[in-house]
Amino acid sequence: MDTTKKAGDIERGILELVLEEFTEEQKLHTKTVNDLVKAVNSLSGKLTEFEGKLDKPKGIDISTDTKPIEDIVKKGIIDMKLTVAGQSKNVIRKFQLLLFPEQDAKLFYRVVFGRWFLWLVIMLLLTNLYKFSIHWSDNQKEITMQQLENDRIKKAWNYLYSQQGKGIKRIMDTAYIKSRQAE
Repeated sequence: MDTTKKAGDIERGILELVLEEFTEEQKLHTKTVNDLVKAVNSLSGKLTEFEGKLDKPKGIDISTDTKPIEDIVKKGIIDMKLTVAGQSKNVIRKFQLLLFPEQDAKLFYRVVFGRWFLWLVIMLLLTNLYKFSIHWSDNQKEITMQQLENDRIKKAWNYLYSQQGKGIKRIMDTAYIKSRQAE
């Protein structure tokens, strides 16, 4: 029994130590939470105070007398006007023959050369169209001439065939057959 009592005392001692440590840790956590709450409250108070200052800004009153400066500037402007009016003006006469304008030259080049190239393409197209039409017309005339020639040859052949006797007709028929085979 003595050993069970000692074991119970040891267990009780251990439990007391553990409870004391938990209690100390709990106190430490409570203190930390309280410190955090105080810090948050302090910061929220400062934030509220800062927002109040932002809502009511202080006006800055600066009063300066700019009249002497204005007088000096006016006097300087009048002096400049008098100086400019008093100077003799040199008249320069320039005669220029400008092929291209001095301002907006890039735009001018784009417009002029763009149109030139357009006209060049149109002229080239018209020239080729003219050449094609002349060539086509010449071909049509050549075809017509060949057809007329062929018609004359057929008429001559038919006339000769109808006017001749059987011997010549046979010779003409063999010539006709040979010409067909040559094609």
